[in-house]
Order: sequence, then structure tokens, then C-alpha cells
Amino acid sequence: MRARFDLDGRVAAVTGGSSGLGRAMARALAGAGARVVLVARRAAELEDAVAEIHAEGGHAAPLVGDLADRIDLAQTARNVAQPFGPPDILVNAAGVNLRQPIEEVGLAAWDLHLQLHLTAPFFLAQALVPAMIERGWGRIINLASLQSQRAFPNSAPYGAGKGGIVQLTRAMAEAWSRHGVNANAIAPGFFPTELTAPVFKDPTRAEANAKQTMIGRNGRLEDIVGPTVFLASTASDYVTGQTLFVDGGFSAK
Repeated sequence: MRARFDLDGRVAAVTGGSSGLGRAMARALAGAGARVVLVARRAAELEDAVAEIHAEGGHAAPLVGDLADRIDLAQTARNVAQPFGPPDILVNAAGVNLRQPIEEVGLAAWDLHLQLHLTAPFFLAQALVPAMIERGWGRIINLASLQSQRAFPNSAPYGAGKGGIVQLTRAMAEAWSRHGVNANAIAPGFFPTELTAPVFKDPTRAEANAKQTMIGRNGRLEDIVGPTVFLASTASDYVTGQTLFVDGGFSAK
């Protein structure tokens, strides 16, 4: 059974790998044996995340790239194979939520959300999947959200992107699974990250979210480890096109 979850010899690329869930997912993949390329905008945070993986005995390399910039996105897709070779696993975890009232959302904010949550995952996958198909095996893990299926205030562009990524995951699965490349999404609940800092700064709101779960608490970063390794490994060979809600039962209550 352990061999089914072993990622030794695999190469993974994780966008948004310098912080939050992306960083936790990168650590999980490295801990399972994969060599991991962490992609993010901020060089100092990237180096810190890579150092953390090295300290834990894993293998990782940083790749600075601004996925909100379409030219930089294309360059990132070309450079991601340089440290360890073509990735077998792509985790699209980069994201943003500006939390604006719907009446105040402008074109720039709208474009930023859809660029990070839909355009970047699509074109990174499109660039990296041919090498996966050539090897007959690959994994794509996209980051969905509670907002993939329900609305929250002041998050219309974010919700639109996260709703779209669920359907994009299905489309990727339909196109590529027959070639050995499975595509799935993880929809996390409320985890304490940079993205959700405004939520956790309000103790009343954070406690209300915890009570909305069936388990009775908000997420911890270690809660994302098992689902990540499962969807990245051969243990999920017959799982594709799915969205796994890692939310303590929030979405089911």
C-alpha cells in the first residue's frame, strides 16, 4: 500500500508555492519523495519555502514567475522543466481574492482573478501535458474553493474563477485521462493563509465558519497533505474529473 502513495522519481511543479496552501502542498509532495519546483512572484519567500523543504530532507527548487503576466506565464511554462526535468505533476495553487463589493469591481481586478484562476492553470497544463502523455502518466491538481458551489460576499470575480476551475478540471480530465493524465481539483474550506487573513483576523467570523463545519473547526495546513499526495500518486489512478472538498463538511452541512 505504501508504494501506491510513493512519489519517488516524480517531478512536481506547484504554483503559489511560496505561501499558504501551495507551500503546504509542495512540502507534502516533497515529503512523499517528489522533486518539487515552487513557482511564485516573490523570490525571498520562495527561497524560504525551498529551504524549509531542504531542511526536511526533500528536494526543491525555486522559479520566480508572475503568472498574472501573460508573457511571464509563457516563460514560466518553458522554464519549469529546467531544475529536474519535465513535471509529472502540476499543482495550480496560485490565487488572489481582492474582496471588493461587486459594484466596485473593475476590468483590471476582473482580469487578474480570471488570469490567475483560469488562464494560468489552462495554459500551464497545455504546455506541460504533452510530456506527461509521452510518458503515459501525469497528474493535474487544481485549486477550487467553497465558492466553486456557493456565493460569498465581495468575491464575485474570485467565485467566477473558482466556479470555472471546476468545469475546466472536468474538461482537462475528458481530454487527457485516456492518455494517463488525470485531472482533479481540491476545494479547501477555511484555512489560515495569507489569502484568508481578513477572515481569521475577525475571531467572531472565524468561529462562525468553524461552527459551520461538521467537524467543528477550521482547517489546518496539515489537513491538505493527505488529499494532495493521494491525488498526485498512483493511488488515484481511477479518479479523474473530480472536485474533492477538504472543508470539514462545511459544504455538506
